[in-house]
Amino acid sequence: MSQHPVLYSFRRCPYAMRARMALWIAGVTVELREVKLSSKPPELVEASLKATVPVLALPDGTVLDESIEIMRWALAQNDPESWLTGDDRDTLATIEEPFKHHLDRYKYPTRYEDCDPAPHRAAGYEILQALDARLADQPQLCGDTRTLADIASFPFVRQFANHDREWFDAQPIPHLRRWLQGHLASNLFASVMPKFAPWKAGDEELIFGP
Repeated sequence: MSQHPVLYSFRRCPYAMRARMALWIAGVTVELREVKLSSKPPELVEASLKATVPVLALPDGTVLDESIEIMRWALAQNDPESWLTGDDRDTLATIEEPFKHHLDRYKYPTRYEDCDPAPHRAAGYEILQALDARLADQPQLCGDTRTLADIASFPFVRQFANHDREWFDAQPIPHLRRWLQGHLASNLFASVMPKFAPWKAGDEELIFGP
């Protein structure tokens, strides 16, 4: 096994994005294994029966296969920006449950029987309006600086915005748009978004970290 933790990831997956950002800010170097979701390597399935990214396999044999679990583990090793002060579980639950539910049905309606995307866009937008109101008097969700709540949430807001960017940009949620653009333009986000070829057994290790 690699001397580094092994991270199975997929560049565009919002769960994997937030895990990579937490690992990066914590200064945790990993062996990155980019996964092609239509052809998952057997090593991923062996590591986690869920076989969904991200999965972090630690050198001691421990396997973390929830993105929030990976974020919290990384920040427990090193939290230079005090992200754990913004481990806002209510916000995280809203993003991961109702918002993700509506996002999936807005973006991928054909995956669901008799699914009309319009009410799901409206329901997702209501959640974004609440976030916009929260950001009216502070630059980040939990105050003046970015924390776990921001980094865990913004990849999903990004996905919602990008599905119909013209519509999104026309909505009266200026504080949320400013917040989203700031995270998209950050050095942190750029650092974790390079493209890599899908990994296969026998490939040279790809060491990923700050």
